[in-house]
Amino acid sequence: MATTGTAGSSGTRTAAWHNWAGNISATPARVVAPASVGELQEAVRRAAADGLKVKAVGTGHSFTAAAATDGVLIRPQALAGIRAIDREAGTVTVAAGTVLKDLNLALAREGLSLTNMGDIMEQTVSGATSTGTHGTGRDSASIAAQIRGLELVTADGELLTCSEKERPEVFAAARLGIGALGVVTSLTFAVEPLFFLTAREEPMSFDRVTAEFDQHHAENEHFEFYWFPHTGNCNTKRNNRSQGPAAPPGAVSAWVEDELLSNGLFQAVNSFGRAVPAAIPSIARIASRALSARTYTDIPYKVFTSPRRVRFVEMEYALPRERVVEALRELKSMVDRSGLRISFPVEVRTAPADDITLSTASDRESAYIAVHMYKGTPYQAYFTAAERIFTEYGGRPHWGKVHTRDAEYFAGVYPRFGEFTALRDRLDPDRVFGNDYLRRVLGD
Repeated sequence: MATTGTAGSSGTRTAAWHNWAGNISATPARVVAPASVGELQEAVRRAAADGLKVKAVGTGHSFTAAAATDGVLIRPQALAGIRAIDREAGTVTVAAGTVLKDLNLALAREGLSLTNMGDIMEQTVSGATSTGTHGTGRDSASIAAQIRGLELVTADGELLTCSEKERPEVFAAARLGIGALGVVTSLTFAVEPLFFLTAREEPMSFDRVTAEFDQHHAENEHFEFYWFPHTGNCNTKRNNRSQGPAAPPGAVSAWVEDELLSNGLFQAVNSFGRAVPAAIPSIARIASRALSARTYTDIPYKVFTSPRRVRFVEMEYALPRERVVEALRELKSMVDRSGLRISFPVEVRTAPADDITLSTASDRESAYIAVHMYKGTPYQAYFTAAERIFTEYGGRPHWGKVHTRDAEYFAGVYPRFGEFTALRDRLDPDRVFGNDYLRRVLGD
C-alpha cells in the first residue's frame, strides 16, 4: 500500500490537493493509494482508529468539495480495469478507479458499449457515478442508472456487495452516494452490443429551439443544445441510433470544430474576455455564428464525448422537464437585463426519471440547465442569480457542481432524502466519511 505524508508530532503534512477547475483545495494528513481492496479496507480501519476522516478522490472533475479532506485521502487509481464480462447477462464489472475513457476503449474492443454517457470521459467510474454524471437522453438515463451491482467498503472496513436483490436498500442509495456511505471498490454496469449513433449538429435560433423543445425531445433519442448568452443563437445536437457504417467527421473538419473552435480559439476568446469583459457580447455574437451544421456517424463514445481542455467553473440544476423552457427564458431575460458578461454557452440536456434515491432525476422526468464561467473569472453574481431562478422551479443541483443549497432544501426537493440519511446513520454513524460539504448537504 502506497502511503505518502503523515500528520505526526512534527506536524508535517502532504502537499495540497486541487480539483480540475482549481476552485477547491485540501491538505490531507496522509494520502493512500491502495493496490488491493484489502489494503483499502485496512486504510479505512486505520484512519478510523486514528480519528481521521476518509475521502476517496478520482480525477477531481467535481466543482464541489465533496472529496476534500484534512484526513486520509484515498486515491483508487491502482484499483482499475475490467474484472469480468458477462455477455449472457449483458454486464461488465470494473474496478472503481477505472477512468471512463479506458473503460470505453476496452468495451469497444470487446464489441460492447454503455447505453448512454456524459460529454467528457476523464473521470473515474466511481467518481462519475457517485456525483451523478449524466449525458442527455429521452429514454436512457445517467451512468449511475446503468449500474447493476457494486461493492462498498463501509466505515468499519467491511466490504458490502449490493444489487437489486442483495441489500437493495443500500443499492438504491449507493449508486449515487456522494462519498457519504463508504468507498466504492467496484461497479457492475449494464452494457449492450456496440452500436452506431448518427449525430446532427445544427445552429438554431433561441426562439425556435425553445418553441420546438418538446418536439425535439420526443423525436430524438438524445437531444441537447447550447445557448450563447448575449445572443439569440443556439447550437443543437441530435444523436440517434443508425445502422452505420461509421462516417466520422473528416480529419480537417474534426480539427477545426473540436480543436480549433471548441478548444484553441475558445480558450483565446475566453482569455481575452476575462481581460476585457466589455468585449464579451461582441465575441459571443461572432462565436455563436462560427459553428456550422454537420452530420457524422460513429460508435457511441466518439459521438457522446468530446475533448474539453478549456477550464471553467460550473453550476447545473435539474428541473422538471416541463418547466425547463420557462426557466431558460427567465435566465435569458435576467442576463439581458443585467450587466453580467458571460463568455460560456449555457447547456440544456434531459433525462428520464430513475429510481436512485438522490439522483437529480429521481422519480422525476428532468431537464438540466448548466451555466459556466471561465476559470479565474468571478462567477458568484451570475451563479447566484441563476440559482435563484432554478430554485423557484424546485431545481435539484448536480452533486458535483457549484451550488449553495443545504440539507433543509434537499429534504424538500427529494422525497426519499430521509431514506438516504437514515442509511448513512446506519452505515457511518461516526461520520468517518464526513466532511464540511456533506455536513452542509446532508446535515449532521
